Amino acid sequence: MVNLRSAIENTVPITLFNRGQAGKIFEDVRREGPKVVIKNNVAECVLLSPEDYVKLIDELEDAKLLALANERMAHYDPSKTIPAEEVYKELGITDEDLDDIDVEIE
Repeated sequence: MVNLRSAIENTVPITLFNRGQAGKIFEDVRREGPKVVIKNNVAECVLLSPEDYVKLIDELEDAKLLALANERMAHYDPSKTIPAEEVYKELGITDEDLDDIDVEIE
């Protein structure tokens, strides 16, 4: 749970933008982290650095992929799998074809 001090320190009234303090606010976001912009006592938007945004999007994508993997594993039936060798044979892929391939797994 976010404490009151943290909530106060991480909010920015929209009037500061109207007073020409956007540069200072953006620098605070880069240095200290995300800020919530308040307009008429209501949270209007969240400011965060591009790096924090990319990190957030990456974490969201990872969470979606994990959920998909968990769902697939819940329905996994080993008796329905096909050995790789059978697939290679059916597709005409040889060991020599695979020798020249570099695989990168994230």
